[in-house]
Amino acid sequence: MDKFTLYKEDSILLIIDMQERLFPAMKYGKEIIEKTNILAAAAKAMNMPVIVTEHYPKGLGKTVTEIANSLENAQIFEKNSFSACTDEIVAAIKEKGRKKIMVVGTETHVCVFQTVRGLIGLGYEVFLVSDAVASRSKGNYRNGLDLMKSIGAVITNTETVLFDLMKGSGSPEFKALSKLIK
Repeated sequence: MDKFTLYKEDSILLIIDMQERLFPAMKYGKEIIEKTNILAAAAKAMNMPVIVTEHYPKGLGKTVTEIANSLENAQIFEKNSFSACTDEIVAAIKEKGRKKIMVVGTETHVCVFQTVRGLIGLGYEVFLVSDAVASRSKGNYRNGLDLMKSIGAVITNTETVLFDLMKGSGSPEFKALSKLIK
């Protein structure tokens, strides 16, 4: 059952392509930003690394300000491939020595799917946070989730991730982080 369990000491948050010019077209954009910020706060409180990708920022802009403001220690990488499994990004992930990757971002059926497929192919355990990913259409969103589930990603949500990482109400992070989901 370890495949379905997150540990703060063994996890990374990967935020994919949540960019200025791409994001307005996403369904449920406000909610996705809210959930991503909760996960970023959890990563900070639990000393988990955060990696951010920006697909062709010259054309699509930088990470949306509402998220970028909560990412003080994140590593940010530009990419032109749809998958975030570039040599540079994979090297940064390997350097962290962690095997569980929580994935959020856009678009569910393109960059997120291709990244998840690549990470699973490299032997990582991927936790796709379904309420923190988006596509322009509901059909594409659902198709992306189905594809990732079928290749072995754990499809989860923000609250499940938080409570799994904290393990119990006695954790140092519980008081601060539980306020974020009320």
